[in-house]
Amino acid sequence: MRSQGIRAALGLFTRPFSAPSASAPRLCSQARWAHNSGPQPSRPVPPPTPFVPDVETFLTLIGRELKKHASKFPTWEALFTLSSDQLRELGVEPPRARRYLLAWRTRFTQGETGPGGNFKHVENGVASLRIKTITSTVERQPGVITTRKKRIVVNVPPGETADSPDAVPVEGYTVKGTRTIVGPYAMPRRGTAASVKVTESMWEFKRPHKVDGGERRRDEVRFKRRVAERRALRAKQLG
Repeated sequence: MRSQGIRAALGLFTRPFSAPSASAPRLCSQARWAHNSGPQPSRPVPPPTPFVPDVETFLTLIGRELKKHASKFPTWEALFTLSSDQLRELGVEPPRARRYLLAWRTRFTQGETGPGGNFKHVENGVASLRIKTITSTVERQPGVITTRKKRIVVNVPPGETADSPDAVPVEGYTVKGTRTIVGPYAMPRRGTAASVKVTESMWEFKRPHKVDGGERRRDEVRFKRRVAERRALRAKQLG
């Protein structure tokens, strides 16, 4: 029994070596492809908001002429679940437009919005803002009570006043003086009121302006310009 075990162990070293077949890498790559092409985890779909109730409004707000693609998305869910390849098949071009849309989808899913994104009361794309005065008392010294007044901006249902129980404080808007509401896209109205209307590109991130070809070609462009200027100066001096 012992000699049989020794022979079996020696057989591992004397067994002929067989090189892996040429199809092995191919099979491995196919296995990886099959693994990656399996069902992907579902992406969370954020619910519409009062300020962004549908696909067209979302694309209008983020700008870069993406509004023209609104008819290609049959539902709100499609807007937030289609992959980059599917967007390309729908005709969302150029590629930077798809990247921009995907980036804004992620931001919106994470609760990051632009002006008006936190409004709760919106009718036909218009939100009403009012100035609400909050009074508080502070006892600075024993027996000495002072009154403080603070003015904040609130979003109210259409036709309601700042004292409405449904009034909601909003971020990014302040009171200038005692009667003027200031903030992104705030349009003053009669009295101490203002309104904010859904406007195209009001959430848009502007593309940076390239100077001298951008960062990659800037040195080359400026070098060629200096060479051309020296040649022109030399030709002028000789002529």
